[in-house]
Amino acid sequence: MNPKYASLWEPFRLPVSGIDLKNRIMMAPMTTWSGNSDGTVSDAEIEYYKKRSGGVGVVATACAYVQPQGKAFSGQIGVHSDDMLPSLKRITQTIQKEGAKAILQIHHGGRMCPPGEVPDGQPVSASAVAAEREGAVVPRAMTEEEILAAIKAYGNATRLAILAGFDGVEIHGANTYLIQQFFSPHSNRRTDEWGGTLEKRMKFPLAVVDDVLKNVKQYATSPFAVGYRLSPEEVEEPGITIEDTFQLVDALAEKPLDYLHISTLNFWGGSMRDESDECSRTTLIQERVGNKIPVIGVGSLHTPDDVLKVVEEGNVPLVALGRELLMEPEWVQKAQNGSADKIRTTLSVHDQEELVIPDNLWHGLITRKGWLPVVDNE
Repeated sequence: MNPKYASLWEPFRLPVSGIDLKNRIMMAPMTTWSGNSDGTVSDAEIEYYKKRSGGVGVVATACAYVQPQGKAFSGQIGVHSDDMLPSLKRITQTIQKEGAKAILQIHHGGRMCPPGEVPDGQPVSASAVAAEREGAVVPRAMTEEEILAAIKAYGNATRLAILAGFDGVEIHGANTYLIQQFFSPHSNRRTDEWGGTLEKRMKFPLAVVDDVLKNVKQYATSPFAVGYRLSPEEVEEPGITIEDTFQLVDALAEKPLDYLHISTLNFWGGSMRDESDECSRTTLIQERVGNKIPVIGVGSLHTPDDVLKVVEEGNVPLVALGRELLMEPEWVQKAQNGSADKIRTTLSVHDQEELVIPDNLWHGLITRKGWLPVVDNE
């Protein structure tokens, strides 16, 4: 083992649940578009997780919808009813058998749900404001009853994750989905108790956290972790600013959560809103609340040296790898055994079978320009 990277393989204890992680590396949650039409996991997904669970300390699954109304992708898995338990148990057993902790990311797409994926063809959100992207539909503003039902759906998803044997859940409060939509002044124009001031826009995210934690207390009979993922800024006007996020993370740090996962495309990247501000958003959050709650960093960390810099210079205790584990399922093993120079940093168009990537995910990787460095090495 290369002693240079020894700090990456040190165990880490999540502070609230007390769960011990065998190292500092997490597989980031990534959409696979590869589940069955009824929301159950496919055989191809199971093999995909198996291939990537042997080295990392934690595998966070692709996001699972907590209500049919929140399904945001074709091929998304569900955690909305007890009928999903056999499917969910397949995931936990696969990941845990390979040596990693299994965390289920729980999610509602809100206004980002394609009409064809939700029961009545009508996406819902905090307000009737469409996303600023081509083809976006105008959602219907949720009623008070629907808001309360959605909050309880996150709690119920947590109950199901516990029954399925997961080691924890990650609340998906990032990447423009429903929880972020309630927090954002762009998507939340409500004038009732669920919107308006910053404090009122924080009410839905914090209510989801509370209901999740309530279900952990009620149903978990062994250590069970709860994390929260967030996007620190938005480019829209009005949109989430880093100052808004500071207020949110201050509130989250007072909750019995095991970690905050900061969703960025580039860990060291600066502000989305101000090109002159080049400070890493994640390090700013680490400086703000890292003494109260562990922070997970992610984004364009391709090599062990990249990850080591985050841990040593960014002072972030845990690192999530996404695209890196798609290209190199044995990233951790190669970094540990002195073969770091053999870690793939490009994706060959001929490697699908070796990399064990489901067809729908593979098609998305090959056609999504710029997200992965795809090469034709024939």
